[in-house]
Amino acid sequence: MRKNKILITGGAGFIGSHLCQRLLNENYFVICLDNFITGNLANIKPFLKNKNFRLEIKNVSNYIDVPGKLDYILHCASLASPTDYLDFPIQTLKVGSLGTHNALGLAKKKKAIFMLFSTSEVYGDPLVHPQKETYWGHVNPIGVRGCYDESKRFAEALTMAYHRVHKLNTKIVRIFNTYGPRMRHNDGRVVPNFIDQALKNQPLTVYGKGNQTRSFCYIDDLVDGLLNLMNSKENLPVNLGNPDEFTIMELVDLILKLTGSRSKKVFKKLPQDDPQKRRPDITRAKKILGWKPVVPLEEGLKRTISWFKS
Repeated sequence: MRKNKILITGGAGFIGSHLCQRLLNENYFVICLDNFITGNLANIKPFLKNKNFRLEIKNVSNYIDVPGKLDYILHCASLASPTDYLDFPIQTLKVGSLGTHNALGLAKKKKAIFMLFSTSEVYGDPLVHPQKETYWGHVNPIGVRGCYDESKRFAEALTMAYHRVHKLNTKIVRIFNTYGPRMRHNDGRVVPNFIDQALKNQPLTVYGKGNQTRSFCYIDDLVDGLLNLMNSKENLPVNLGNPDEFTIMELVDLILKLTGSRSKKVFKKLPQDDPQKRRPDITRAKKILGWKPVVPLEEGLKRTISWFKS
């Protein structure tokens, strides 16, 4: 029997590589497409000898074609950390617009199921809390974060247009803060930043007073939700994240405790348009996908810290 063939754009990144691993374990044929602007070859090196895995070094923002049948296209490619999209704002806008258009065009050609990896950042600095999928967001389109936020909002609009006009079977996942092994040490996101600084006994950089909140989902939980959505009949956006809400200071103190670090805290000015609150309403994910996260923050951080040490 023919294996289901799946293309993952950005497959060498943090989330993409975990998806590659899980799908290979579940007997899919996986094609990983990445241009390595932020992806890491080490993330997928263990899969390169697997006969059911193929690496394509390509930029999805340029025209792409893949010979043969494709059953699924998961458009995961993105510059998702503040460090990356501040350094590469034009590439960020391109992968969200041109990259999404190219991936959707390929899905239409192959009659493949398409899933867009969107983000909680479509909600901006929210005026509604927690954030439901029905909330339209509060985003500064010309601010420094606009390149990421608006690229994802455009990508969602384009995906729904392909669904409505071309009857393409599309999925949209809005991913809230996710963490775990394979995050880059210099990623720029809060969990790897704090862990890296703590393990080196360097000052932990806290922006503002540290009272802004985030909700942290462990990568294994996220991948479970992604696969459930991929195989569902749902076409409207679905939030995936952990609804447990923590202040940045609570995260700092927990990481200091778990690492036994001697690091001190250093406070810096809050970045422009930094969201003050972030917490998903996952009612739809529970109802439609039968999904909820199960890994508590402390347990997930222990696993992540262990990986960073190694």
